[in-house]
Amino acid sequence: MTTQIVVPPMGESVSEATVAKWLKKVGDAVRMDEPLVELETDKVTLEVNATSAGVISEIKVPQGGNVGVGAVLGLISEGGAAVASPSASATTSAPPQTQPPVTANTSVAPAQQTQTGAAVMPAARKQAEDRGLNPYEISGTGKGGRVTKEDVVNYAAPAAKPAPAAKAPQPTGPRSRANEEERVRMTRLRQRIAERLKEAQNTAAMLTTFNEVDMTNVMALRTLHKDNFEKKYGTKLGFMSFFVKAVIQALKEIPSVNAEIEGEDLVYKNYYDIGVAVGTPQGLVVPVVRDADKLNFAEVEKTIGDLGKRARDGKLAMADLTGGTFTITNGGTYGSLMSTPILNPPQSGILGMHAIKERAVVVNGKVEARPMMYLALSYDHRIIDGREAVTFLVRVKECIENPERLLLGV
Repeated sequence: MTTQIVVPPMGESVSEATVAKWLKKVGDAVRMDEPLVELETDKVTLEVNATSAGVISEIKVPQGGNVGVGAVLGLISEGGAAVASPSASATTSAPPQTQPPVTANTSVAPAQQTQTGAAVMPAARKQAEDRGLNPYEISGTGKGGRVTKEDVVNYAAPAAKPAPAAKAPQPTGPRSRANEEERVRMTRLRQRIAERLKEAQNTAAMLTTFNEVDMTNVMALRTLHKDNFEKKYGTKLGFMSFFVKAVIQALKEIPSVNAEIEGEDLVYKNYYDIGVAVGTPQGLVVPVVRDADKLNFAEVEKTIGDLGKRARDGKLAMADLTGGTFTITNGGTYGSLMSTPILNPPQSGILGMHAIKERAVVVNGKVEARPMMYLALSYDHRIIDGREAVTFLVRVKECIENPERLLLGV
């Protein structure tokens, strides 16, 4: 008996993935639920596990191949010696190639045909639906005339932008020092990060306002209670929980910062799902702390710690990354003194934390050395006025400099 290794549903709005890495090769024995292959989407990396025990008898899609939901990645045979397949050898001898999605059967994300007989790929069909286009009227540039997602995007571009868009510089000839360079294909995550950052710049009227915060009182409070805190709750007391709580306090006072634009409507959110940016080897991701206003300091710290670990291990689920209302990013962990963070669409605000540095400041008429941090709030000026943005950042500053406000809710 043979069992198919099938691409599982990958979450809302995700229809394609790239085979990032095979964890098994043809002939390897596998156990039930054992990870077999890693798939990379434009949001997360996920593992496909074995649905039965046996031996890998065939690998249909090599590393680097693109697949759709329901595609057959390979086969598992029950017992017996495995038979190597041509596609299996391709995984080791041939360089990664981009292949069109292969579907498990004609009822799962099929590649339908245009009037000329060329196939319309699932991702292209979804992109066309989102843009209100008929994909079967679009000329395909893919293999065999297939209509790809890029074909739909390029077809729609003239209607969306009457003026010709500036093209990226094209190579004018052989690269003179190509033998000293390394060319690596962008991962889906990196491509998605690039798309979203450029979308934020092109769509939002983005501005940044700055302030600085004296960390003296928060640092003293943390030093005083960190040992008892860790002993009682089993987690360390960091600065991020203070900033999460301070942000929520400010969001309640300035609700436009917790809102988004949807068409001609402003959507004000009466819940507080706070995204916390995490750097990973694959790129920056923003897992979300759900209902952060209902969590105490220990619960916030535990949630952030868990999300951060799973992000670095590539274990985040799609649900961990969607639906945030506001984002906090801490460039200070890498030594950044000041930056202008870019919005995380469709959110309207993002707070940038930075490195804590002792600086000379005037306190009650005297010059003192204080641990200071620059804060930056980038915001969408279409929905947030300058007065609101400045007030929001001042409230965050006040809550951090007087942490008792967080406990009293004032």
